[in-house]
Amino acid sequence: SMTGIIALQGGGAFSLHDQLDARLLEEVRAKRVVVLPTADAFEKPEILVSAAKSWAQRLGIEVEVLMVMRRTDAMEQSAADVVRKAQAVWFVGDNPIHLRSVMKGTPVWSAVESVFQAGGLVVGAGAPASALCDPMIDPRGGALALGLGLLSGIAVVAQAELVSPDRHTRTKKLANVPLVFLPSSSALIRRGHEWEEVGSNEKVGQLPT
Repeated sequence: SMTGIIALQGGGAFSLHDQLDARLLEEVRAKRVVVLPTADAFEKPEILVSAAKSWAQRLGIEVEVLMVMRRTDAMEQSAADVVRKAQAVWFVGDNPIHLRSVMKGTPVWSAVESVFQAGGLVVGAGAPASALCDPMIDPRGGALALGLGLLSGIAVVAQAELVSPDRHTRTKKLANVPLVFLPSSSALIRRGHEWEEVGSNEKVGQLPT
């Protein structure tokens, strides 16, 4: 079966990764991108929405921001249909626990998986980079929790430059899978069994093949 590309960006959604974004979008020949600011439900998603729009203008692509903010939204078949028609899906926001609890086992999440299985691109920028993996890092204490599992057997600490020495040590101690500390300006990209690393990161253990 054909699978697409998963890109985990440490942070800097719609700001730090234009070159990489353009290259990945071209690679999957994406005409339409769906942005899911789900992880930002408690913050100010409108900031991300306007960032997404100016990013789309700079890159010359069509973007649709889908306000799937609660689990009831993710259960909507109409939202799932919009996602399924995209060639690329972007997850942004800063609450990975909320993202997971809204998405897991919903029609919208199934649609994301089918975009990926059809050779499309799925991007997690910032906290969603952690949530797309299983296990994910619970930002409240650094422990491992159940993630969405688009990638499994690896845990990612997003915005690694902001992690305190205490949390850094604790996360390393608690991790029973390979762990990547990913700074905002860095990315990890998975195609089939191949990894591409953009920028620097700190790994504990080997990336799974």
